[in-house]
Amino acid sequence: MRKLTQAALFATALVSFPAFAEMKVAVLNYQMALLESDAAKKYAVDSEKKFGPQLNRLKTLESDAKRIQDRLMKDGEKMQTSERERLELEFKQKARDFQFQSKELNEAKALADRDMLQQLKPKLDKAVEEVIKRGNFDLVLESAAVVDVKPQFEITKQVIERMNQSR
Repeated sequence: MRKLTQAALFATALVSFPAFAEMKVAVLNYQMALLESDAAKKYAVDSEKKFGPQLNRLKTLESDAKRIQDRLMKDGEKMQTSERERLELEFKQKARDFQFQSKELNEAKALADRDMLQQLKPKLDKAVEEVIKRGNFDLVLESAAVVDVKPQFEITKQVIERMNQSR
């Protein structure tokens, strides 16, 4: 029975191999196509401007908290109790502020990223579809699923170019 199954599989492979050999296959890095587009690069610059001040405030809070922590570690035993307690309280407050503002920034950034993705995804899908039609590809694989690919089968750059043209 086992030999019969192997023979059937071998026969099926032989019959289907010519059809597979004639298929036109391409590889696409979907994420790279999205992130390397002009629109995504512009979004990254705009996002940096929009969220930069909040990020700077977080860095300041972090460095202030670290400075207080270092002082407590270095001089904590020498300090008067009231001074040490004041610094500990200040450190805790800065840590809470950092956590709160960090969470707010992450949520705002995630929302902005989702909005950007919602706007760009249809354009990317259209660009992918146009490149597939123009190249008459039968099968397009995500590059993450491919171990190695020859440059002539990689269509990511074509998709990026098409997306940049379709403003």
